[in-house]
Amino acid sequence: MAMAEAEAEAEAEVPAASLFGADCRLCSADVLSPPEVRARIEVAVLNFLALLSSPSSPSISVLPLISRKSTNCSLRSGLLSDVSSVYLSYAFCKRSLMRENDAKAFVRVWKVMEMCYKILGEGKLVTQRELFYKLLSDSPKYFSCQRHVNQTIQDVVSLLRCTRQSLGIMASSRGALIGRLVLHEPEEEHIDCSILGPSGHAITGDLNQLSRLNLSSDARYLILVEKDAIFQRLAEDRLYNQLPCILITAKGYPDIATRFILHRLSQTFPNMPIFALVDWNPAGLSILCTYKYGSISMGLESYRYACNVKWLGLRGDDLQLIPQSSFQELKPRDLQVAKSLLSSKFLQDTHRAELTRMVETGTRAEIEALYCHGFDFLGKFIARKIVQGDYI
Repeated sequence: MAMAEAEAEAEAEVPAASLFGADCRLCSADVLSPPEVRARIEVAVLNFLALLSSPSSPSISVLPLISRKSTNCSLRSGLLSDVSSVYLSYAFCKRSLMRENDAKAFVRVWKVMEMCYKILGEGKLVTQRELFYKLLSDSPKYFSCQRHVNQTIQDVVSLLRCTRQSLGIMASSRGALIGRLVLHEPEEEHIDCSILGPSGHAITGDLNQLSRLNLSSDARYLILVEKDAIFQRLAEDRLYNQLPCILITAKGYPDIATRFILHRLSQTFPNMPIFALVDWNPAGLSILCTYKYGSISMGLESYRYACNVKWLGLRGDDLQLIPQSSFQELKPRDLQVAKSLLSSKFLQDTHRAELTRMVETGTRAEIEALYCHGFDFLGKFIARKIVQGDYI
């Protein structure tokens, strides 16, 4: 009975139990040095021990985490820019050892914090995959799959209010870029991205290294490509020699490093518009929205990566260029993604109309369907749409 009362009391005080600062509306994750992060972990441990050793009513504390549910997110617009991003409000959920379904998640948070404390003390950076195998080896009872690690890292970010990179966890990047861009890293040779092969320049997962790059370009456009195969087609055709542009891709769903360098490019060259080329399906729109607004799961950091991305194609108006035989039926997964997007607060009206059309027709189309006009048609298609201002 005493334990239940202690848990109820702790639950009632969750908002007051936040360890690191308060904002009545907008919450964010700080970029911190290793000593600062280690200090926050130490504070969390001391608070835990203080409650456990309380002479009057010893108890096991709950962990107050910023809620990453859709009910706790909104869209904020920049005061001096046209960029909007997802943000999380100051509402809490919790991890508790006293709840059967929560106990393992509670322990996982402490184990990941312990590992981060060691990593930061050694001055290292590790990927999420590396962290998973280390935790799988040390604590197989708690970390049986990569998802456990990924979710727990977000829990730790929500608890300590610091970025994932600050925890010593490096993004695993799949991204690449090519085109009219020169990268200068201090004390390193410069990289001219216009003379590279069709695979382009691989984007490192080290955000600190990306932040040190000096960028120079005479491009007029940034073209964000969903798929690696399309990226390589455009790179092989040297689109950037015909249309002054930079091509960038994450080879599917956007990773943090690709979003970071895209944001850096948009900040360095604020007059360079960003155009997205994605499949005409719910997943393609989801990818575009992640670049444009960020994601709820990373709502504490979304504003650091959000960009004003315009939807170039494929869109409903482009479907007349595609033969009927190239259309495919929406899959159950497509419908799940569509349902999630349609229920979101931040989907703009033109995007919602495109998505509604997909659902109502039950069809989807891939960019490759344009190859019915020849392999060199895609570059002409992109150039025409940009010149005519055919984007939303």
